[in-house]
Amino acid sequence: MKYIPYGKQNIDEEDIQSVVEVLMSDFLTQGPKIDEFEEKLAEFCGAKYAVLFNSGTAALHAAYFSIGLSKGDEFITTPITFVATANAGVYLGAKPVFVDIEKDTGNIDAGKIEDKISDRTKLIVPVHYAGHPCDMKKIKEIADKYNLKVVEDGCHALGAEYIVQCSSFNVQGSTFKVGSCQFSDMTVFSFHPVKHITTGEGGAVLTNKKEYYEKLLIFRTHGITRDVSKFKAQDSASEGDWYYEMQCLGYNYRMTDIQAALGMSQLKKLDNFVERRRQIAKKYYSIFKELDYFDLPEEKVYAHHSYHLYHVRLKDKYVRRKVDIFRMLRGNGVGVQVHYIPVYWQPFYEELGFKKGICTDAEDFYRREISLPIYPAMTDEDVDFVASKIDEVFRSL
Repeated sequence: MKYIPYGKQNIDEEDIQSVVEVLMSDFLTQGPKIDEFEEKLAEFCGAKYAVLFNSGTAALHAAYFSIGLSKGDEFITTPITFVATANAGVYLGAKPVFVDIEKDTGNIDAGKIEDKISDRTKLIVPVHYAGHPCDMKKIKEIADKYNLKVVEDGCHALGAEYIVQCSSFNVQGSTFKVGSCQFSDMTVFSFHPVKHITTGEGGAVLTNKKEYYEKLLIFRTHGITRDVSKFKAQDSASEGDWYYEMQCLGYNYRMTDIQAALGMSQLKKLDNFVERRRQIAKKYYSIFKELDYFDLPEEKVYAHHSYHLYHVRLKDKYVRRKVDIFRMLRGNGVGVQVHYIPVYWQPFYEELGFKKGICTDAEDFYRREISLPIYPAMTDEDVDFVASKIDEVFRSL
């Protein structure tokens, strides 16, 4: 039976050969491909620095560490995200504070952030859900007002763009890629196979601030530095060239050269990948816009959506049938998924004292949301197959 997953990597011969070349080289890890990929990624996004990690989760952890998030601090984020967005702060002893979402985009509602700020708040973490940028202008204004840091969780949004509509930034009409960090301290990406480009597992943090860049580098390598200019021991000059210092409790969060080579090869195709996703989204819209099954994704005037996900929201009369709809679609070859169960519904967070009902729009969004298949290798025939099976299932209810 034909089966279309909700997401899938797109690997071609060029990608394969890039990996083979590294396998035949002198360096499988800690070699030149890391610097090369970091430079190309920073250039693509328009940021000064990029630091690679072995997962998006590790990248989030490193970003939070670099801004100084620690025990007793609070950070604001959304419950409609993968648990890693919140977990990475909990690793450091901080408490997540969940803010409700916009019903249409699934993004954090910037208008509700101020109400959740306390004297312990240190950080705002907007998540560009599904590849649609958050309203970063509003978020930056709030962060500046309260002297807070901003780390963008862009794990869904590599290739997406934010369009500035306000002249207060002296850049009216300008377009910035997510990852340029024009409105934040850092941006985090994931290179999991279902994301826009893949390194198998992998992630990155981008920033324009050298202070954070240097902290990210040391954090991913056990907290160790070999930079003579940064040594703290007074007698370090008497040591040999082998000398190094562990200056903080870091982790082994390094990406391999094998992964970096694949990432560089994939990055060359990113613009085409995003364009194909947008074409599929447009085709879905043309098919479903007149049907009364669900509400479709929207694109705000300040956003250029990169469509990591194509999320639909069931109409009222179908909400109670979501379990049946999900099973029937999968049984008919349409690999739908749900993004996401609100983070604070998870048993771990319930044990921390979080209760259901704190973000009612997010909870309603979860009850309605289903992610349809979307990935660059989908053909128009695949899209038609998905649409026909959806129509069959809903007509049978």
